[in-house]
Amino acid sequence: MLVLGIETTCDETSAAVVERRPDGSAAILSNVIRSQIAEHAPFGGVVPEIAARAHVEQLDRIIALALEKAGRPLAAIDAVAAAAGPGLIGGVIVGLTTAKAIALVANKPLIAVNHLEAHALSPRLTQATPFPYCLFLASGGHTQVVAVRGVGDYRRLGTTRDDAIGEAFDKTAKLLGLPYPGGPQVEARARRGHAQRFALPRPMARQRNADFSLSGLKTAVRLEAERAAPLSEQDVDDLCAAFQDAVADIVADRLRMGLALFRAQHGPPRALVAAGGVAANGAIRRVLDAVARADGVALIVPPPELCTDNGAMIAWAGAERLAAGLTDALDASPRARWSLDETRRAG
Repeated sequence: MLVLGIETTCDETSAAVVERRPDGSAAILSNVIRSQIAEHAPFGGVVPEIAARAHVEQLDRIIALALEKAGRPLAAIDAVAAAAGPGLIGGVIVGLTTAKAIALVANKPLIAVNHLEAHALSPRLTQATPFPYCLFLASGGHTQVVAVRGVGDYRRLGTTRDDAIGEAFDKTAKLLGLPYPGGPQVEARARRGHAQRFALPRPMARQRNADFSLSGLKTAVRLEAERAAPLSEQDVDDLCAAFQDAVADIVADRLRMGLALFRAQHGPPRALVAAGGVAANGAIRRVLDAVARADGVALIVPPPELCTDNGAMIAWAGAERLAAGLTDALDASPRARWSLDETRRAG
């Protein structure tokens, strides 16, 4: 089956065509992504109104380009999938409304995809990862540990009580005067820094749950920066190194507990899967490797272009749901908030 996927939940405008073969394997025929970094950089973060306008201006062209690169006409597509949330509601409305129009005109099924479910199923797009597996989802807007038991069958084991990890990276970068997007900037500066210079907390360490909390760590960085002001380049390097080291320790501690909870509640996982843009961070990737080895499970991380927001993962989630007989009516609603736990198996 061929599915057209549309992603507009934040600041990437993307469309893709993905094929799901009878044996459940996949082929990405196209995956066109247009980032909005240049539009948002002057503001130090994503501006929802600017993001929505950019989606309106770019989406039609990107969909046409995705079909062209795939070498498939719209008539050959079996279904249209769009991210229906969670995300910035203006962008979500643009993508879902466009998908509804295409589905109506072309007489194709519509699949309103939970953006988090698309991340959760992305390892099956590249490696056909069998269920069940433990998902560590870490991005600018989400930090969760989830038991992925099947399509539409998810059990949240832990979540953040305040900031997401990616959000904490971006806010720390802004605090230290680094350009947007902040995550890669912090990682680059951390390579030159001395993490031991600043003693930062590890919130939630050894708690008997898999939850995260990043706001206290972020506050500690601000207080250390105020004490060291005016900041030299070395000060910034050392603060970035200390912050990243603390986040890596937090991830290791929380994932060890998450895997223990997974085993207690669902049996042994087939893999530890990482998705979301934070998985591209080298220090966190090393922690993931170490935790997986210590637990005796395989670590699976999709390629970087499939970890961040993209149309291919939306198309694949649509294909998985379509194969399970799950489609949506044309009155499917866009959602700014949509817990993965609430994703229904029934279409």
